[in-house]
Amino acid sequence: MNRRDFVRLTGSGVAIGAIAEQVVEAQVAGQPKAAAPSGPRTARVARMKAGTQHGDSDSILRVMAGFGVNHICSRLPSAKLDEAWSVASLSRLKERVESFGLTLDMVPLPLSSYEISRSENAAILLGTEPDRERQIDDLCQMIRNTARAGISSVKYNLTLLGVPRTEATLGRGRARYSTFVYAAGKQDPPLTIAGPVNADLYWERITHFLQRVVPVAEEYKVRLACHPQDPGMPKGKGWRGVETVLGSVEGLDRFLSIAESPYHGLNFCQGTVSEMLEKPGEQIFDVIRRFGSRGKIFNVHFRNIAGGFLDFRETFIDDGDVDMLKAMRVYKEIGYDGMMMPDHVPSIEGDTGNLQGFAFAIGYIKALIAAVAAEA
Repeated sequence: MNRRDFVRLTGSGVAIGAIAEQVVEAQVAGQPKAAAPSGPRTARVARMKAGTQHGDSDSILRVMAGFGVNHICSRLPSAKLDEAWSVASLSRLKERVESFGLTLDMVPLPLSSYEISRSENAAILLGTEPDRERQIDDLCQMIRNTARAGISSVKYNLTLLGVPRTEATLGRGRARYSTFVYAAGKQDPPLTIAGPVNADLYWERITHFLQRVVPVAEEYKVRLACHPQDPGMPKGKGWRGVETVLGSVEGLDRFLSIAESPYHGLNFCQGTVSEMLEKPGEQIFDVIRRFGSRGKIFNVHFRNIAGGFLDFRETFIDDGDVDMLKAMRVYKEIGYDGMMMPDHVPSIEGDTGNLQGFAFAIGYIKALIAAVAAEA
């Protein structure tokens, strides 16, 4: 898509953002002040930043600069260790982003959210040697080069299943909401190319990976942000023969305990974590505190859902079960200072690439940040 088309499609984003800010201001005006935390009162400053992972083309960067989204996660430099991962290339990427007045906060490692048959470095989770060690060696070199280029964080996934979903449902304005209903899902084929993977085997492979990469991240001071498995599945049943060990709050706790390090943490997808909960509208706030108070939230995918564990829909940011203003207040409370970004948005008819949907979400996020920043 060229710049003209992108600007045409997202030009409404500024107006949408202004409308969202007015809506949030009205919500704030109609609500009591947030209750003060127990114990000594400590003034909190809102340090979180609007961010994006929408790409790093010049047209995208120009639009994001116009939106005031000044922090980005780039696209994947390359699926393999090649020139794109050299210090020189990463430095040029960083300089180009900065030429638009933006900051390159994070880059993805080639461990994406694809199903294992499409994974860039499948041997890491398949446990097949000698390819596993070679692929981990390559990722370690990517981490070193990222640090040498002055980039502070990387994100990654450790999934075998990709992102399973069932048939989409219609939401507000007949937008299509990405949906998952476990009981209605077809586990076809019944196994992935990994075959049956129980919890013990999955943890063994995850532990091996972390034992290799976390010491490198510590040495080079690069934060490793892992995305939870989306969605969580029933313990002991899983999906297509795979136990989703990173699909529960307890699983994320265990994951973080494997390698105690300030450089080992989460790409905290609030939508995905909400999908793990029976009552996300009540429970998500304490989960944010649980990981945020320990400094383990390195990035936030700020997404809302309706429903909960095993039966949910991905909604517009203001149309789900979670009070997103309250959630933003909790991020302020814990002192989170990273990016707040949309990851998925509903599909609106005629919205090529969901660009207007992302513009709406970005505007709403900026309005929420402004609202909590204005509170004492």
